[in-house]
Amino acid sequence: MSSADGHRVILITGATGYIGGRLIEALAADGHRLRCMARRPAYLAAPAGVEVVGGDCLRPETLGPVLAGVETAYYLVHSMGSAGDFQDEDRLAAANFGAAARAAGVKKII
Repeated sequence: MSSADGHRVILITGATGYIGGRLIEALAADGHRLRCMARRPAYLAAPAGVEVVGGDCLRPETLGPVLAGVETAYYLVHSMGSAGDFQDEDRLAAANFGAAARAAGVKKII
């Protein structure tokens, strides 16, 4: 799926983390159209031209708009800093994201 300007949209989740930050830099430098999702988008300093959106994999109602028009998604989400059982939260987050990605027509999750 492509955006209105004809470029494929790549979504990076967990964009405020170390790996997400490096991935944003590399893909932006290669000219890819990026959308970055963070639970707290105000904490994400993205390069010019990179779309930053709020979303939370534990709140499935936030994922539809985030995934609209996305062809490939990098899933870098974890729940290790949560107050609950991070393994259970990780499984739930992944299931929510997978279901929303299928519904949005995402072709690939990395």
